[in-house]
This record gives sequence, structure tokens and C-alpha cells, in this order.
Amino acid sequence: MSSAAEQDRDLYAVPGNVTAENSWTPNTLIKQGAKLVASWEDVWEDLPSQVRLQLEGEAGNESRSDPAASLLPYPVLRPEESIVLAALRTDESVQIDELPETLETQLTSSEVFTALFELEMSGRVRCLPGKNYVRTL
Repeated sequence: MSSAAEQDRDLYAVPGNVTAENSWTPNTLIKQGAKLVASWEDVWEDLPSQVRLQLEGEAGNESRSDPAASLLPYPVLRPEESIVLAALRTDESVQIDELPETLETQLTSSEVFTALFELEMSGRVRCLPGKNYVRTL
């Protein structure tokens, strides 16, 4: 944390289950002042508006492939992503805080949030207001 502060850089951390050994570092960083992140939107909202506009412009200039042109419309999921995706429904949203609790015997909080981030970026899940998530497939 002190290195980031010395370089005048923001530091973000995804919180984890307090009983999980792998969560000690991100939880400690949050206690020391790192910004808590639950999804990519938390970082996106913190970006200066000119940076967001530039990134949106670059994303608009990229050529997008037609999903029908591929035999597999989506890449194969990692096991963690499959578990998180199975916990979500298309007809009912799940609040982000419920997912780590629901999946605590299978995944750490960090794994849940990482998988959720990847699923959202790939378009398989959608974030609704209030950090509620639904499947899009």
C-alpha cells in the first residue's frame, strides 16, 4: 500500500472470506486504505471521465466478430466460472453479497468475484442496479 501511495497511484482490492487464508492480503490492503472492488464497474466509475470516453471510443473502433462465424459461440468456461454461472438464473437476480455465501463450500470470495467479473465481461451475466446479477443465456 505504501508503494502505491508513494507513486500517487490508486490501489484496488477484491475482498475475500475472512476465514480463507488467501484473503488475508486483499483484506489487509483494504484495511490500509485500498479501494474495495466487487466488480469492474467499481473501477470504471473511479476513472476520470476523459479516460472513460477514450476507452469507450477505442472499444467502438474495434472490429467485433460475428458469434455465428464460430463453431463455439463462447470460449470454454473455467471451472470457477461454471460454478458461479450455475448459481445464477435468467429469471431471478442474485445480490452480489449472496454469491460468496451460497458458494462458500466450493469457492473463495476472491474466486467468486473474479469469475463473476469474467462472466460479465464475456456477456454471460449482467449486472442490474444494486449489484444484482442475472444470467443472460
